[in-house]
Amino acid sequence: MVSSNEGHPVARRARLVSRKVIRGFVPKRLTAAREKAGMSRGDLARVSDVTETAIGRWETGARSPQIDHLAKVVRALGLQMSDLVIVPSEGRYPGDWRVLLGLTQPELGKKAGISTTMVGAIERGEARLTEDVAAKLSAALGIPGGELRESYERARSRPPGTPA
Repeated sequence: MVSSNEGHPVARRARLVSRKVIRGFVPKRLTAAREKAGMSRGDLARVSDVTETAIGRWETGARSPQIDHLAKVVRALGLQMSDLVIVPSEGRYPGDWRVLLGLTQPELGKKAGISTTMVGAIERGEARLTEDVAAKLSAALGIPGGELRESYERARSRPPGTPA
């Protein structure tokens, strides 16, 4: 995001595309997995191509990881995203399903054949979930259409100020 020029259209658009894992990331699980693998933060940084500083900030809870970077760490540790990101299925929003696959909004949009803008709006419960879009997203996410619709309704009805 371009922070020095907030009025610039690119800066405005960048704020709408979330790459951060907002819900369910458990820093202690990352630390435990790294230590179980016998790796220092530096080792994990080297094999995952993610900075040691980023890994340290995630482990301490000072920062939330970017999905694409966390996916690299997950692969380097031989884990699944669900080993580090815990969101019970009955409480998931559409974005949680995407995060569990390690996908960014643009990646999911490309996979589903819909725009990144539409992915974000559906995840926030701000756009109408049509049958066509629901079918494309549930196929891309590998989940039943009913699961997607339920998570979409949860996103739409979440309390104000609650991240989706």
